[in-house]
Amino acid sequence: MSLTLDDNNANYQIRAYKPGFIQVNETTFTHSLIISATQLITDWAPQTLQELKAEHLSIIKELKPAVLLIGTGATLKFPSLDIYGELLNQGIGVEIMDTSAACRTYNALASEERNVMAALIIK
Repeated sequence: MSLTLDDNNANYQIRAYKPGFIQVNETTFTHSLIISATQLITDWAPQTLQELKAEHLSIIKELKPAVLLIGTGATLKFPSLDIYGELLNQGIGVEIMDTSAACRTYNALASEERNVMAALIIK
């Protein structure tokens, strides 16, 4: 899936996604990552939803986005509330969707200059 961008001033934009592949700006990644308009975290550990643990999202608490999109891989699967519940308690909105939908939603919200982050699981 190739993504077409309109007036998006974000420093980091998702240009393409397919399972196992995310293109941010001109760089291709084959591992999970966290992205916001101003920050790209490429050493994010979980490569599958089964590997995701609450401590993997601790960086989100520090960065305090208004919304966190969690892309769960090629298919929509819901992680345990224990994994992201603390983010909700801190007032961070959390949306769970497959990674393809999370990429599209991230681009749309970033283009609106919303304070959004996406934690994108690659597999």
